[in-house]
Amino acid sequence: MPNPKRRHSKRRTSMRRSHDALTVPGVSECPNCHESKLPHRACPHCGYYKGREVVEVEQQ
Repeated sequence: MPNPKRRHSKRRTSMRRSHDALTVPGVSECPNCHESKLPHRACPHCGYYKGREVVEVEQQ
């Protein structure tokens, strides 16, 4: 197996790692209960998607 002959500089290492940062997911508001939810998914709080109930959510 080939091994590196010289060590990589701090700049080169950090340039490579510049794309490793986490991104915040886009959050939208549920039109039914006004809680935050991920877009194109059923609301985890009320179970509605596109104006109709698609998932039954147990009340707590």
